[in-house]
Amino acid sequence: MAIITEEPEIQPQNDREPTEEPTSPSKDPKRKPKPKPMTQTKPQTQAQAQTQINPFVFWFYFTVSVSLVTLLAIGLSSLYSNPDPKSFFLSLSTPLRQHYSKGRTIKVQLAQNQPSSEVFVLESGKRDFVSEKVVIVHGLGLSSFSFRKVLDLLGSKGVHGVVFDLPGNGFSDKFMEASEERGNGVFERFKDAYALIKEKGIFWAFDNMVETGQIPYEEIVSHYSEKKSVVKPIVLGSEETGLVLGQVIETLGLAPVHLVLHDSSLGMVANWVLKNSESIRSVTLVDTGLRPALPLCVLEVPVVREVVLGVNFVYEWLIRMCCSRGIGSLDVAAHRMMLNGRDGRRAVVATGKKLNSSFDIAEWGGLDGVKGIPMQVVWCSGWSKEWSEEGRKVADALPQAKFVTHTGGRWPQENAADELAENIVKFVSSLPKSVRRVEEEPIPEHIQKMLDEAKDGHHHHHGHGGHGHHDGHGHAHAQTHGAGYMDAYGLGHGWGS
Repeated sequence: MAIITEEPEIQPQNDREPTEEPTSPSKDPKRKPKPKPMTQTKPQTQAQAQTQINPFVFWFYFTVSVSLVTLLAIGLSSLYSNPDPKSFFLSLSTPLRQHYSKGRTIKVQLAQNQPSSEVFVLESGKRDFVSEKVVIVHGLGLSSFSFRKVLDLLGSKGVHGVVFDLPGNGFSDKFMEASEERGNGVFERFKDAYALIKEKGIFWAFDNMVETGQIPYEEIVSHYSEKKSVVKPIVLGSEETGLVLGQVIETLGLAPVHLVLHDSSLGMVANWVLKNSESIRSVTLVDTGLRPALPLCVLEVPVVREVVLGVNFVYEWLIRMCCSRGIGSLDVAAHRMMLNGRDGRRAVVATGKKLNSSFDIAEWGGLDGVKGIPMQVVWCSGWSKEWSEEGRKVADALPQAKFVTHTGGRWPQENAADELAENIVKFVSSLPKSVRRVEEEPIPEHIQKMLDEAKDGHHHHHGHGGHGHHDGHGHAHAQTHGAGYMDAYGLGHGWGS
């Protein structure tokens, strides 16, 4: 009986416990967390789903953006970069075509054992009976086209002006062929194999093996071991620039010359001036600095360079901000085309990296070969306070130099060409006239014989006779002031005309 009565008492206690669980949270802690995870699992799964979608969305938009930028860069580069010379000249604007038709090209060598390069040269004024020769050297990012107005004004004032495009700029050569060792990488070998197949034909080795019964192993190995020919942009250092300047002056017979150095060209030819001071009558520095006015870093950064050089108004904004505020839109377009033509940007940027940033103008001006040269500093007065102070520093570093200002920008040849030409002419005219000497040249034997007969006849009739321009060694000597030398038979000698 006792056992039976205890069993029904235990059952209702067990039945009550679940009913009391919600009201007494401290009795059974095991069942409390069960409903809570059920309510927390739903927001967690939603958050995880969101975190799984976000990376996909990010990478999708990132990939699309990069693709669009890449397509834009390729499209812009295809618009302005055309290495084909024929296509480049056909795309020239009318002012550029007229400018090119007025000049000519001469051959120069940038270094020994290297193929010659073509340099575009433009002259103004009459060569004959003009004693003063002015040679203008432009800065990076510019060309002879920039100084066409200055050159015309110099010619109208009786000065023979010459400007040329430095190699890598303007109409001069911008690339040259060079040889280098072939690499041993997989990609390099694949390129060599492709070149060999393209040259010999895809079945060349098989046909050779059928004919001779052997694989043309030696020819394949010799092909891989040879140096490959590559096309590289022309890079100018101070030595190469000096060589080009010297060859231009020598080829055209201009020495002695008045040098006009603009922008970054001073550091590029300073060593040549020091070594060839006897061929220089004067030096005029026009807004010269250690770095060019055109920021070359903009032309180096991918995508940025494509936008700057591919869109004319962007390039115009850059020029007006850094170089010249008064430049016209047509001139900007011409400058951009000259910089883009045959991918000249690469040559300009590479040369800019070789500029001597440690060049000390005060030390250079105090050297024995330089301090005796008459100098003039022409500087813009209204560009910025910092640039005006830079001009004063240059003038103080060259105490022998005359200092004058102009109202243009750091590229004064664009909107202040008349001021620049006037300053050059005044300075050149204030110096003693240049004495042009013609080098001694042997007179041909038959000409010398005729001269000797004429000389004997003159002695016979007059009892004495002057030998004039000829000595006993069969050489002609002349020293004139610009007019050059012409012998009795109308044969001109030398370029000093």
